[in-house]
Amino acid sequence: MAQQSGSSTAHYAGNRRSLMVKRAYQRKYNKKKKEVKRRVELKRINRQKGTYGNGDGKDVSHKKDGTVFMEKASNNRARNRSRK
Repeated sequence: MAQQSGSSTAHYAGNRRSLMVKRAYQRKYNKKKKEVKRRVELKRINRQKGTYGNGDGKDVSHKKDGTVFMEKASNNRARNRSRK
């Protein structure tokens, strides 16, 4: 089964300038101390659980109360995405 392209994928495929603006924003955002700290913390937890880099497809996910647990990466990354 082929993966469906989203509307944003179609938009950026036809609007190179828009894609470049988005990438520039994302590079700037990813350099923020808060985001770097967040990624470092997630990697640390992932390594502690022995799942970092082993290809098991699991991510560290956060609950609203601040605790963390292992979850399938696709489920973790799909949550809180805007839906139409």
